[in-house]
Amino acid sequence: MELRDLPSVDELVRDVDDPLAVDAARLVLSRAREEIRAGVDPGDLATRLTRELEAARRPSLRRVLNATGVIVHTNLGRAPLAPEALARVQDAARGYSNLELDLEEGERGSRQDHLAALLRRLTGAESALVVNNNAAAVLLALAALAEGREVVVSRGELLEIGDGFRIPEVLARSGALLVEVGTTNRTRAADYERAIGPETALVLRVHQSNFRVVGFTELPRLAEVAAVAHRHELPLVDDLGSGALGDVPGEPSARESLAAGADLVCFSGDKLLGGPQAGIVAGRADLVERLRRHPLQRAVRVDKLSLAALEGTLQLHLEAPARIPVLRMLGENASVVRARAERLAALTGGTVEETVARVGGGALPLAELPSFACALDESLAAPLRVGEPPVIGIVRDGKLLLDCRTLADDELDEVALAVAASRG
Repeated sequence: MELRDLPSVDELVRDVDDPLAVDAARLVLSRAREEIRAGVDPGDLATRLTRELEAARRPSLRRVLNATGVIVHTNLGRAPLAPEALARVQDAARGYSNLELDLEEGERGSRQDHLAALLRRLTGAESALVVNNNAAAVLLALAALAEGREVVVSRGELLEIGDGFRIPEVLARSGALLVEVGTTNRTRAADYERAIGPETALVLRVHQSNFRVVGFTELPRLAEVAAVAHRHELPLVDDLGSGALGDVPGEPSARESLAAGADLVCFSGDKLLGGPQAGIVAGRADLVERLRRHPLQRAVRVDKLSLAALEGTLQLHLEAPARIPVLRMLGENASVVRARAERLAALTGGTVEETVARVGGGALPLAELPSFACALDESLAAPLRVGEPPVIGIVRDGKLLLDCRTLADDELDEVALAVAASRG
């Protein structure tokens, strides 16, 4: 085909009844011109137009099947929601809601009231507040309690979380002044004691959620740090990061932290809690109220759909935590995972391989969960990734491993169909 053989836009869309057809045709013809100039035949343009229209309507944000073995996978949207949480979202989204209306009094209410009682019951806190993520929760706490004053932090806790987000930079943006104590590997309660002065506003502890320092190390217990802070009548803020509500070995819970003396705890909603993206602050009522009244609170407040999903998830923590997908995957017996891998291998012609899964989401970086995967040829990795639905696995030692700890029973048939389609 030569350039003069290309149809016009009108000719290409003549029999196509689609409001997006003209723009799609322009794209198809532009690419075809480039290919002809490069000496490549562009092929059937009508077929390419159909594919372009399909691509234009395909959502950019799509559901994927997680076969990586990383339970709280940041790149894949972190925690999947339980059906009960999804039902709350659908109910809140279908029309209007009482987001900021007190139905009993008929007056304006606060969106923070919807989850306060649940969070008090689950954490033992006097009060709680929800914002749009944990970084915002920490930023708000520092801005409301320490702007223009000093915050004491151990050097071993000046960590960096995802996408280059660093604790010292959060402190700087809040207007607080960082005072480092101890060394990278060793900090003692006495270090905090010596660093506190007349300009100190609070003591901040940051959980080493996404790394561990091993060997010649020392960190004071939270209760020791709390004792130092309280002797000086300073609040202790504990950034838990991932934020477990229940018993997750190796991860401090909000209830444990508050019981040990923290005045405020900050943690995520979409990691070990198993809910939507959110940041939760819980603790002393007077401090939470200062955060609620700070001007930054409005800029980082949580939306109604996240509130609905979080309410559904928190209710499950009280009634049936095993129904929360993240907690189910964390606690599932390896024999159950193996049976799932054997079934998938039978459906796809793969083999079963023993492997290890990870928690992810900046939690328990050294933990390895025994797991089993369906092993396929690594050439299937790319076509599975761009298929419908996309299936994301791990390529290792020339094989594509589909880890079955992060796949649910009702997803196996979908994976098998996707594998068949990828093989053509």
